[in-house]
Amino acid sequence: MDNLVNVEYAQTGKSSNTDELGMREMQAMVYAQRHRQHLLVKAPPASGKSRAMMFVALDKLANQGIKKVIVAVPQQNIGRSFNNTSLKKFGFFEDWKVTPYWNLCMAAGSENSKKSKLREFLDHPSAKILICTHATLLNALNGIEAEKLNGVFFGIDEFHHGSAEESNRLGSFIRRLLNETSAHILAMTGSYFRGDAVPVMRPEDEALFQPAINYNYYQQLNGYRWLKSLGIGYSFFQGNYLTAIPDVLDTTKKTLIHIPHPNSKTGAFMDKYDQVAEIIKCIGEIESCDYDNYIYKVRTNDGRLLIVGNLVEDNTERRSALQNYLRRMNRRDSMDILIALGTAKEGFDWEWCEHCITIGIRASLTEVVQIIGRCTRDCEGKTHAQFTNLIPCPDATQDDVSMGVNDFLKAIAASLLMEQVMAPKWNFKTKLDDEKKPGKTTTPEEDHVIEVKGLPALNDKTRAIVENDLDTLVATTLSDKNIREAIIGEGMTEMITEVYIPKIIRDTYPDLNEEEVDAVAKHTILTIATQGEQIVGPDDSGNRFIKIANKFVNLDDLDINLIAEINPFQRAYEVVSKSLTPEVLRTIQYVIEDKRSEKLTDEEAILLFTKYLPKWREENPGKIKPEITDGDPLARRIALAIEHLRQLKRNKLAQQQ
Repeated sequence: MDNLVNVEYAQTGKSSNTDELGMREMQAMVYAQRHRQHLLVKAPPASGKSRAMMFVALDKLANQGIKKVIVAVPQQNIGRSFNNTSLKKFGFFEDWKVTPYWNLCMAAGSENSKKSKLREFLDHPSAKILICTHATLLNALNGIEAEKLNGVFFGIDEFHHGSAEESNRLGSFIRRLLNETSAHILAMTGSYFRGDAVPVMRPEDEALFQPAINYNYYQQLNGYRWLKSLGIGYSFFQGNYLTAIPDVLDTTKKTLIHIPHPNSKTGAFMDKYDQVAEIIKCIGEIESCDYDNYIYKVRTNDGRLLIVGNLVEDNTERRSALQNYLRRMNRRDSMDILIALGTAKEGFDWEWCEHCITIGIRASLTEVVQIIGRCTRDCEGKTHAQFTNLIPCPDATQDDVSMGVNDFLKAIAASLLMEQVMAPKWNFKTKLDDEKKPGKTTTPEEDHVIEVKGLPALNDKTRAIVENDLDTLVATTLSDKNIREAIIGEGMTEMITEVYIPKIIRDTYPDLNEEEVDAVAKHTILTIATQGEQIVGPDDSGNRFIKIANKFVNLDDLDINLIAEINPFQRAYEVVSKSLTPEVLRTIQYVIEDKRSEKLTDEEAILLFTKYLPKWREENPGKIKPEITDGDPLARRIALAIEHLRQLKRNKLAQQQ
C-alpha cells in the first residue's frame, strides 16, 4: 500500500485542553460568536462540534431571548451525541439536559408520532430542547406557519446534507428560515462540500453566515495529546477484493471495515453476508458468539482472541443489540474489528479505532472525509491513524473499464483533498515595498505567510472567500470532471489554471467580476500547488526554498507567473504514473477521451488555438493542423478547438448579414 498523505503532528495538546468554561479550542471559537443570528461552523469529526452547539444553545436560551432549541441530526444514532451532558462541573453555567419525551432520536414510535411530538413541542409552554432527525424536522415543519418558528434556535448537524438545489428539502427549509422567520441557526459540518459538486448554499444565503468559523484537520490533529501521525493511502486489487484483504488488514490494529454496496460493481460478486463471513475467515476462526450483544469471538492463527462486530446484519434485533453494545463501550478491549456497510460513518464514535479500510469508492468525497474521521479521534495509546482505500485496478483487457477509471480518479482526488484540509495553510500576500526582506514571514507568529510577486490584491469580497472558503473551493475544484480528466493528460497546465479553475470560480461566485475571479483563482492555484510542501531552511546565501511539484523555488523570487506554469495537480499524475502499468495508463487516457461529453468553451478553444496549436506544429514539422482522428488526445482536442472557432466565425458573419 502507498500513502498519498502521511502527516506528523506536534502533539501540543492545544486542541484537547479546555479553558475556564470547559471549552476546547474550537468550542471557544464558536462560543465567542454566540450572539450572531446565523453561524456556520466548519470543523472536522472529533473536534467537539456537538458540545459547541450545546454551549451556544444554552446561552441563547438564558441570555438572548430564544425560547426553544431544536437540534437536527441526519440519523437517529447520531442523536446520542446530544444526550444529557455535564457542563457545570467543568466551569459552564448550565448542564445540557434533554427530557426523554423530547429526545425523538431515542424515543420509540412511528415517524407520524414523532411529527406530532415536534409540533406539540412548539406549542408547549415550558419545553426547551428537542432532538430529532433531519427527516422528522422536515416532515413536521412542512407547511407550518412561519410565526411559530420565530424565537427558535435551530442546530443543524451535518449541514452538507442540504444543497442549493430546489429539490433538496433541507436546503429549501433553511432558505425558508432565512427569508420568512427570525429564527437563529447554527449549521455545522465536517465537510462543507458535496460529492455532486452542487453548492451547499446559494451565495446570497451563505453571505448571511459569513464569516464562517473554520477549524481544519491540521489545527485539530496538531493540538492532540497522543495521536501524532495520520496516513491516507490506497491499495489496488484485481478481480475479487477478498484476495487483497490479508494484505491490508492488520489484526493487531483496531479496525473499521466498510464493505462495498451490494449494487456496486465491486460488491456485486457475492451476497453481503457471505462477504462478511469471508472477511472473518481472513481474521481467524469463530470460537463463539455473544448473542446478547451480537459480537463474535474470533481466534486468530497466532492464538489471539479478537472481538468482531457485524453491522451489515439486517436483523433488527441483532443489529440493535450490537448498536447498544457499541454505545456502552468504555474500554479499549471492548471491540477489535467492526465490519459495516452504510453505517458507522457520520457521527459514529469509536475513539480507539486506528485503521479504516474502505473497499471500493464511496458515493462522494464527503463520505470519504467522514469515514477518515472515524479513526482520527485522540486517545491514550493511539499514536498513528490510517485510512486505506482498497480500489479496483482498471484492467486494460476488460470490456468496460469506465467504472474502474472513475473510481481511481476519485481516489486520487479524495487523497489530495484530505492533504489540503490537513496540512498547514499558507497565507499569500502581495510583495510589499518595505524594509522586510522579500520572502520572509511577516511576524514570528505568522509562520505560513508568504509574499508572492504579481499576486493580485484582495478586496473585502475576495478576501472573505480566500480566508473562509478556500478549503471548500479546493474541494469543488478537485470534484470537477474536467480537472479530474486533465490531470491524466500531459501539457494541460494552462488549461487547468487559465480555463477550468476560473470557470469553477465564476460558477460558484457569479457576482465576482473578472478581476476578482482572477484574484481568487490565483490564490486557489497557489494553495493547491504549495499544499503540504514545507519550506527548506536557509542555505549558505541565506535564501529559503519551498518545494513545489518537485521543484525547489527560492522564496525571494516566488512569482505568481511561475506558479501558473506548474501543474498544481502534478502530485496526482505522479501517483498515476508510479502506480499503474503503461498499458493501463493508455487505457485510462482512452476512456477519459472517449467519455468527454461537454462541449468546448470559447476560452478553452482560444487557448488551444493560440498556445497549443503552435507547439503541436513545432513537434510536427510540415503539418498545418491535427485531425480529429489523431491518436494523441491533445491533438484531437486542438482539432475540435479549430472547428469550434470556425463555427464561431461563421455565426458572427451570419449575424452581420
